[in-house]
Amino acid sequence: METINGAPIIDVFLPTFRMEPEEEEKFYPSKAKAIAEKVAMAELNDDDEYNDDEAQSIALVISDKVREEVSASLSKGRYKIVVQTVIGQNADQGVRIASRCLWDPTTDNYASISHNTKKLFCNILVFATYTE
Repeated sequence: METINGAPIIDVFLPTFRMEPEEEEKFYPSKAKAIAEKVAMAELNDDDEYNDDEAQSIALVISDKVREEVSASLSKGRYKIVVQTVIGQNADQGVRIASRCLWDPTTDNYASISHNTKKLFCNILVFATYTE
């Protein structure tokens, strides 16, 4: 055992777990909004009309692409990314989309975009929850 002036040297090890993300790891809604808008513009055209099955499959494609790109933009994978996409006909009706979640407001966040074409609307919600 090593000593300094007769006192033993005690090695101190800090815990390796973290309760909050580093600054470069944080989820920024502005980046997620830009990604979601880019994917929506690439996947939806002004003249497209979809039946129920086609709308479901295009919504899944959009959700998967947004989730993959948002996950890739984060430096480390400690965030759980959940994407919800709603596609509907744009026919002068009102639509309200609500969501609730229990999370830590210091680390978790969300982004939301609405993309409208002549014939349809698309609402994309991106949720990011930090996993310890």
